[in-house]
Amino acid sequence: MSRRRRIYEGKAKVLFEGPEPGTLVQYFKDDATAFNNQKKGVITGKGVLNNRISEYLMTRLGEIGVPTHFVRRLNMREQLIREVEIIPIEVVVRNVAAGSLSKRFGIPEGTALPRSIVEYYYKSEELGNPMVSEEHITAFGWAAPQDLDDMVALSLRVNDYLSGLFLGIGLRLVDFKLEFGRLWENEEMRIVLADEISPDNCRLWDIKTNEKLDKDRFRQDLGKVEEAYQEVARRLGILPEGGPVDVKAPKTIQ
Repeated sequence: MSRRRRIYEGKAKVLFEGPEPGTLVQYFKDDATAFNNQKKGVITGKGVLNNRISEYLMTRLGEIGVPTHFVRRLNMREQLIREVEIIPIEVVVRNVAAGSLSKRFGIPEGTALPRSIVEYYYKSEELGNPMVSEEHITAFGWAAPQDLDDMVALSLRVNDYLSGLFLGIGLRLVDFKLEFGRLWENEEMRIVLADEISPDNCRLWDIKTNEKLDKDRFRQDLGKVEEAYQEVARRLGILPEGGPVDVKAPKTIQ
């Protein structure tokens, strides 16, 4: 088994040193968390499925001109990505009331919103990823006003494209979370889509039945979590032959 230097380990992924400067290897784990890491578990095969789903969606977005950190998938659980400077802001786009939005405003879950709503959350596990405003983001220097404009424009473009793509396979894109990074090329910097796009950070409901096919099945103890992720991959036409296969992470060098 290969040995690689581990750069960072998060709740759902591990980043390893890439094969050449400016690249990283992103390894997808089966670990699952919810409610700011208060609930933990394992969803068998999730890493394999999320790797394939994120590869597919990042590739499709790249084809319409959305810049991403994705380079290519390496194997069942790993993909090669460009190294970026992560902006500590999560951008959430909401199309239908669900989750914290329903709780905050007393809007029944499933209510279509008058228009897509964009929210910002500061990436800090210690603080519980608090919701923040544009004023906080620019005043504290987390992102410049132009960076934020680029992030919002890209988020809305992603929303338009993915809403149509999922609609075509019988799924409603209720809401989703995106992360962005600064990609430096020579002396120039541009904002690119980073992290992943998968049922881990998208709410996806069956259009006909409203069945949840995302991590809410884990959050709410609805059962059949693995089957939900597999169903999303199946509808996208990318379910691995024979189903998810376990691939162990490479040994790391501290």
